Amino acid sequence: MIVSILGGTGDQGPGMAMRWAKAGIEVIIGSRQQEKAVGVAAELNQELGQELIKGMANPEAAAASDIVAITVPFSAHKPTLESVKDHVQGKILIDVCVPLDPDNVRKMKYPEAGSATQEAQALLGDEVKVVAAFQNVSATELRHLEHDIDCDVLVCGNDRGARETVMELVEKMGMTPVDAGLAYNAPIVEGLTAVLIGLNIRNKVKGSGIRITGLP
Repeated sequence: MIVSILGGTGDQGPGMAMRWAKAGIEVIIGSRQQEKAVGVAAELNQELGQELIKGMANPEAAAASDIVAITVPFSAHKPTLESVKDHVQGKILIDVCVPLDPDNVRKMKYPEAGSATQEAQALLGDEVKVVAAFQNVSATELRHLEHDIDCDVLVCGNDRGARETVMELVEKMGMTPVDAGLAYNAPIVEGLTAVLIGLNIRNKVKGSGIRITGLP
């Protein structure tokens, strides 16, 4: 399995890449600028002590992978998806983006489609299996490879098989996945990010997360 992370040079991408690479998954960091992707990949490989991660421009990264994750800021969500649309057909796309209000990141500013996940599905078409995941995981915690992350990961999307595949990828990172159902739940999953940001600010922490209780 090859996983690419579009916008992987930002906050969440590097930690996701390193955790998947340590689990034995081939990872490609994507960026609008190939040089930036190659540079970040080299830095992460040096930190890992092995050449496990490659860097490419976003379209080439999407074309070369089996599963694509997108971690760009929401302002770049639609243009990035448009740039890789032809390269993700028939694949799973993990949407990590959150439509936060740029004027107040403790609030949401949902797109017309209802959520980033639903926007991606509408833009890419039915041949792409869009799954929401990792929105509620701290980027700071992702980079702390020396310990497991103390939070669950809500996973939602319209294709059950795609959700199960993404849940397996969550487990490889050392976290517990929770099947959160169909994509109409994505606004709730994405909205929890704004709640967590507010908790971080009020409690002067960086890594608050969620835990689902009462499940078998």
